[in-house]
Amino acid sequence: MIDKHIATEANVKTMLKNLSIQDFKDFGLQKIAYIRTVKNDSTVTYLIHSADGKQLYAAETLDQAIIATRQNELEPVTVH
Repeated sequence: MIDKHIATEANVKTMLKNLSIQDFKDFGLQKIAYIRTVKNDSTVTYLIHSADGKQLYAAETLDQAIIATRQNELEPVTVH
């Protein structure tokens, strides 16, 4: 008897290995937003980017960035 969980996991690994560069860029495009901290002299800005790297918004606080992301039905992920 074949364990379906193992077969499914193997299929997923194969699919991920076969992603093209464009597929990888589009991965999560409609679901994930990346929040990146940018420090300039004495100020800190929180930039929100789509999964493909396009800047969407700039916020003064991390809380504002998270709220803006969620209001646009995206899942925020911080980038360090």
